[in-house]
Amino acid sequence: MFGQNLRILARNYPSVSRLCRDLGINRTQFNRYLSGESFPRPDVLHRICSFFNVDARILLEPLGALQTDRGVLNHPLIADYVGTGMTDIPQDVFPDGFYRFSRRSFIEQDLIIIGLVYVFRRDEHTFIRGYEAKEAMRQQGLPTDTATREFRGVILPQEDGVAALVSHARTMATSFNYLSRVASFQNHYWVGYATRTVRETVTGCRAARLAYEHLGKDTGAVLQAARSVGFCSPDELMPYHRKLLQLDRPFS
Repeated sequence: MFGQNLRILARNYPSVSRLCRDLGINRTQFNRYLSGESFPRPDVLHRICSFFNVDARILLEPLGALQTDRGVLNHPLIADYVGTGMTDIPQDVFPDGFYRFSRRSFIEQDLIIIGLVYVFRRDEHTFIRGYEAKEAMRQQGLPTDTATREFRGVILPQEDGVAALVSHARTMATSFNYLSRVASFQNHYWVGYATRTVRETVTGCRAARLAYEHLGKDTGAVLQAARSVGFCSPDELMPYHRKLLQLDRPFS
């Protein structure tokens, strides 16, 4: 039973060798655990349980019977589909820190929205957090308090980039962002698109190109970017962002 449970837990890791390194377990010994030839010492079992956020019942009971909250994206029914690789987004693929983003406004097509988000790792997952611009909230007749403006999401690995599922607190509206790295001098730009889950309207827009610029944790750069958050005209947009957004071309 332990070997079977361990195989299920290890499924989300594309490399067994890397998993063994992260666990601090010899690959040969790990294979013996998987095959049921041996069981770990108490200290090693504790290390395994802490790593996978399970308890010692994995020695005797099926993993599905254990009351562990592994998150819906890691549920056995979809773990190999939606949740694949969720804990394996390297820093060089999408690093932590602040990002300045820009895209055409969903509401005012003649304006560009500039925002600031923070990307961070916690509990082996990659998260994103930010706040809507006050002007954007006002234009939609929504409150502009901090709690209402805040949004959070999770970053998912994609074959040629990353995606993000983002939502506000206690709402049923979710936006989907896709980003792929742009080859540039400093290699700190991403381009893709953002979509929002709303009904089609005559005047509204549900998808737009999206540009991300990694600022890292440079306080000066982050504060400067924070002062530019909100709406701007295409002519006021940073030149490289304007190039990435291809404002003269329709999004398809």
